Amino acid sequence: MSTTLNIMPFGGVRENGKNMYAVTVNEDIFILDAGLKYPESDLLGVDVVIPDFEYLVEHADQVRGIFLSHGHADAIGALPYLLSKMQAPVFGSELTLELAKLAVEAEPLAKGFDDYHVVNENSEVAMDSVTVSFFKTTHTIPESLGINLETEEGQVVYTGDFKFDTTATPTYQTDLARLAEIGNKGVIALLADAAGTANTSATDHETDLGKYVLESFRAHAKERIIVATVASNILRIQQVIDAAFKTGRRIVLSGNDIEKVVRTALRLNKLELPMRENELFVSMKNMDKLAPEETVILETGRMGEPVRHLQRMAQGEDRNVQIQEGDFVFIATTPAVAMEGFVARTRDVLFRAGASVQQISTDKKSSGHASRDDFQLLLNLLKPQNVIPVQGEYRVLNSAAKAAYAVGYTPDHVFLLENGDRLNYADGEMELGGSVQVTSTMIDGSGVGDIGSIVLNDRRILSEDGVFIAVVTIDRKKKKVVAKPKLDSRGFVYVKTSRDLIREASDLVENTVTEGIQNTKEFDWSNLKNSVRDVLGKFLYEQTHRKPVILPVIMEANQNGRRRKKTPAKNGNNNANANKKANNAEGGQANKQGNKKQNNNNKKKQAPKANANKPAEQNRPGNKPEGAAPKKRRRQRKPKAAAQTPATEAQAPKAE
Repeated sequence: MSTTLNIMPFGGVRENGKNMYAVTVNEDIFILDAGLKYPESDLLGVDVVIPDFEYLVEHADQVRGIFLSHGHADAIGALPYLLSKMQAPVFGSELTLELAKLAVEAEPLAKGFDDYHVVNENSEVAMDSVTVSFFKTTHTIPESLGINLETEEGQVVYTGDFKFDTTATPTYQTDLARLAEIGNKGVIALLADAAGTANTSATDHETDLGKYVLESFRAHAKERIIVATVASNILRIQQVIDAAFKTGRRIVLSGNDIEKVVRTALRLNKLELPMRENELFVSMKNMDKLAPEETVILETGRMGEPVRHLQRMAQGEDRNVQIQEGDFVFIATTPAVAMEGFVARTRDVLFRAGASVQQISTDKKSSGHASRDDFQLLLNLLKPQNVIPVQGEYRVLNSAAKAAYAVGYTPDHVFLLENGDRLNYADGEMELGGSVQVTSTMIDGSGVGDIGSIVLNDRRILSEDGVFIAVVTIDRKKKKVVAKPKLDSRGFVYVKTSRDLIREASDLVENTVTEGIQNTKEFDWSNLKNSVRDVLGKFLYEQTHRKPVILPVIMEANQNGRRRKKTPAKNGNNNANANKKANNAEGGQANKQGNKKQNNNNKKKQAPKANANKPAEQNRPGNKPEGAAPKKRRRQRKPKAAAQTPATEAQAPKAE
């Protein structure tokens, strides 16, 4: 029986970040990475974006494991949300798993998961007809691993994030010999990091970048330095530590993410300190004791995304750090293309706050991803039959495809996939075999779920055109509008200076509602609101060429068209009615006397009830008098309370 094999991306193709790929061998599913990405500017109010797990959750019983390539958010950030919906063994290097645990423990629904398995470049995990092995790669975080699935048909290789750097220390070096060994066994498909293939020249070596960081510190010897970097970029953090030590500065960690990552890396000996920890690091509360020339603030922002938090610092919104006149801000991260506009605006805000700003990507070709030359070297080492560029927008994937063509590949062996595409391999051939509907899931604050295009569109409209509110009160019985509609606006027009517009809109709303309630037999709130929304929306666009969010609020008056007064209840409703009749001219006094006699009779009738209450209170269960039938129900409640007492007493020994 031949092996069936297919490859499906759930994220990471035609986009930046959110890496997640599934390889299915026969009936077994192997998940490669579970990452997130940070939202672009049009996703208002969205914190992060993660893959759509629905297909994997439906096939959870087939998932044999989740294999993580490294500890960055684009590889592990979605893991907590995946584990909250389904569970499977998680494999990764020691540091990768420790960082993954930090993320998982922060998600209440996944908290407590503990099926982790540490692997390294020498590990092999045997699962029926598939053996999973690993190889070292060079990236900006230690213990990055490529993943190799060895099947009966051949090998499927996933690089994770990688590049080649001949000057890298042994901790960060790629194992070229291991790559050649895998290539000699035969690779049927290669999922390769294409994020840097648009760079036609090699990126700068990390040793050169370390020198650049040190030179930048020395060039601003008298200024307070604020460094913005990704929390899990351990290599860049190491360079900042070295530069701070050599320039006589101490480091303040700003944010929970960076503190957790640094503590974890120190515990696992993945960061080297040139001096004792308590002499190098200063707590945020003691930061003011340092002179500006003694201070380095290492900032990563919320969820490890540093640039957004710089804006908060510059605008005085951060309670701990405010950008001041004379500060030096060093942006030591290379932004994704989609974030370049935002970074440019952030730099402008920083300059206006009085800081000088330097961005590493402006002066250096800094990247943790393979350049075009690196990508081609990888192809020559592994010699895959089929190339699947991943991790990048379409233009980036297309650059990788052209790099593959340049070393001899033909278009029928290079696949530019979309998320959800299913790539099938059978009888030595690989071809597209349909697709699965795959979207993105938005995380908004602590809530998780696909908030959808409707919510995002409303947020966009609110930010651009504001909201217009129409409040109408109707009398449904009389089928009319009780009062003139009240209109208000936020972010659309200023009501006091737009009186003509508001008056016309008010008349239009009143006419629409009146027509709606008079011309229908069955009243429908939803249809009435939709009519107001449609008519008002068209009118406002004709007048202003803007489309605010329209909120119709329709209220109903009571049947009398006015509020009813609530009066205290009185004994003898019949007497109350009689009293009203007694207000007539003749016979009023006689009625009053009759009412007085009637009230006295009522009091006499009520007296036995009042007396009957006394024995009911005096007699407890067990001493029930005969002939007390009218109070039988009330006395039956007591045994219920008594029945609960033994249960309470039975629990007492536990408290002891």
